[in-house]
Amino acid sequence: MPYEFDAPLWVWDARKVDTWTFVSVPTDIADEVDELTAPFARGFGSVRVEVTVGATVWRTSIFPSKPEQTYVLPIKKAVRHAERLEPGDTARVRIELLDVGRG
Repeated sequence: MPYEFDAPLWVWDARKVDTWTFVSVPTDIADEVDELTAPFARGFGSVRVEVTVGATVWRTSIFPSKPEQTYVLPIKKAVRHAERLEPGDTARVRIELLDVGRG
């Protein structure tokens, strides 16, 4: 099931030099993701997803973040450049869970 949301891009404090950039998944979506993916738990609680931002589509994982109290989605530099996004900008994000329903 795909989920769509708008979220601001932010830089991870621990890696500001490298400008590791993320968006936070809204908590209502994160709660559903937890319910749907619990039987398919992966290392570090990561969940494989297909992501669409603008015209760019790629596969990655979302990761649980205690400080953010939700999942976070890394936004690759190539995506930020292709979609002309900078930290602080709001992006329209579509994620689709890849492993739900697979044993």
